[in-house]
Amino acid sequence: MKKEAYNELFTELGENLPVIPWNEYPRPQLVRNSFFCLNGEWEFTDSMGEEYTVIVPFAPESLLSGVNKRMGEKPAVIYRRSFSLPEGFLKDRVILHFGAVDQIAEVSINGKYLGRHEGGYQHFSFDITDFLNEKNELCVKVSNADDPLSLPYGKQCEKRGGMWYTPVTGIWQTVWIESVSSEYVRALDVSVNGALVTVTAQGVTEGKITLDDNGRAVETCLVDGVAALTLDSPRKWSCDDPYLYRFTLETEADSVSSYFAVRTVAIEKINGRAVITLNGKPIFLHGVLDQGYFSDGIFTPASPEEYKRDILSMKKLGFNMLRKHIKIEPDIFYYYCDLYGMTVMQDMVNNGDYSFIRDTALPTVGFKKRNDERLHTDPVTRDAFLRGMKETVEALRGFPSIIAWTVFNEGWGQFCGSEAYRFMKTLDDTRVIDTASGWFSSVDSDVESLHVYFKPVKIKKASEKPIFLSEFGGYSYRVDGHSFNTDGEYGYKSFKTSDELQNALDSLYLGEIVSAIKNGLCGTVYTQVSDVEDEINGLLTYDRRVLKVDAERMQNIARALFSAFDTQNG
Repeated sequence: MKKEAYNELFTELGENLPVIPWNEYPRPQLVRNSFFCLNGEWEFTDSMGEEYTVIVPFAPESLLSGVNKRMGEKPAVIYRRSFSLPEGFLKDRVILHFGAVDQIAEVSINGKYLGRHEGGYQHFSFDITDFLNEKNELCVKVSNADDPLSLPYGKQCEKRGGMWYTPVTGIWQTVWIESVSSEYVRALDVSVNGALVTVTAQGVTEGKITLDDNGRAVETCLVDGVAALTLDSPRKWSCDDPYLYRFTLETEADSVSSYFAVRTVAIEKINGRAVITLNGKPIFLHGVLDQGYFSDGIFTPASPEEYKRDILSMKKLGFNMLRKHIKIEPDIFYYYCDLYGMTVMQDMVNNGDYSFIRDTALPTVGFKKRNDERLHTDPVTRDAFLRGMKETVEALRGFPSIIAWTVFNEGWGQFCGSEAYRFMKTLDDTRVIDTASGWFSSVDSDVESLHVYFKPVKIKKASEKPIFLSEFGGYSYRVDGHSFNTDGEYGYKSFKTSDELQNALDSLYLGEIVSAIKNGLCGTVYTQVSDVEDEINGLLTYDRRVLKVDAERMQNIARALFSAFDTQNG
């Protein structure tokens, strides 16, 4: 039986949790001066009828929740809490927001049923105005689908171990309330075409937009819900200069603030080879896999500050991209990527069954071609994936740091990849699409996407598409006292010391990756940001307390990669 140091592995911020955790405004691209946070202590009843106090927004399986108990494959749990709105808070309407609840939530207030939401990764809300009392009782019943694999679930697994992780149940993002006027800005969409910026508002038709254009105030009017303005010498967003344009929209009854960035992503031919460009310039995507798991909060870090620390830690090592792997984060994660200049490749969240033989073993030894039209044929599962993909893109496409989408990963849940690619293009044709990351790649895709473990990285010849090594490395090194599983490990090559690990990374990058650039390699994703449960192949330990590698030597690697790429594509 595996020994797990789960009850001891706190992050630094997790040791000093505030009474109301995550008490930060959760919607950075539509900020309104109305925020009442419902995080903190809730009453919680598990499937066996046992009662606890749970700390929201942490899943009950996590240390930070105060419950720290597995809920089972088919949970039926209930959250309850009472609240009264602050004096002076109430306007015309009151909206209750949930960041995310896994998997199915049924919400009631004061005994009145508000509705149901399916899907464990999306925001949802209810207008609760007509049901409010002076003191209110909120109830959230949470369950899984009859077939939990039919809805997107990512790397959660009831039988966790290896590359599969502890599942979560219930509320795992912020619960909050805002009060709005009867006519209010429900959403904003900003499109940028060179110097021309178009803002489209939902819920209002008239208003005044004030933009900070490099210190110069620019005003324009919203007419029929649309406003257009022209920037003076647009300052383009990049990893080195992540400039954000900030603006406010004021209507007769509402006021919101938001931001956007000016940047383009494209695939172009340079010296006869396809490359990815940012703002018209070839960019080598020096990336690292980001699972988004934390030792004490599982899906949810102790504070949004942990996201900032991860992003800045990876920038300090020279990386310019995170591949957000099979998980969708709260909006504030993407805001920090926007703010600090970290590009993001965002994966869709997989669903459907997984087969080790079909999806891992055979492709690893070379069987990477399959007709995916006959895979995962269940219509319910297919519809759930496509619905989740649409909701993901609609929720995240406003964040400029996201430069690419991954549709399927290593064949898991893959079906009709070319059709999925074309559907993604209708949702967003401004970013790079990696349809089949790893294998089963005989489908339409913007890149040739490879995964290489257990053998040297060799790119034999240039492709008609940019060649993207979307997973590789995964070198393991255990740091005593900072491991989840003290009786086992998972990784792709093991080392005993930090020096051994760094030497191996130097050899991997400076030997294999740099030489592959001349054959068309345009980007890489090293596995991974941090250890995750059994996996000890992170650059950081799972509790984020130890950096396993040498920052200066990692910067040297980055400079060598960028120099080789610039020489090839100059």
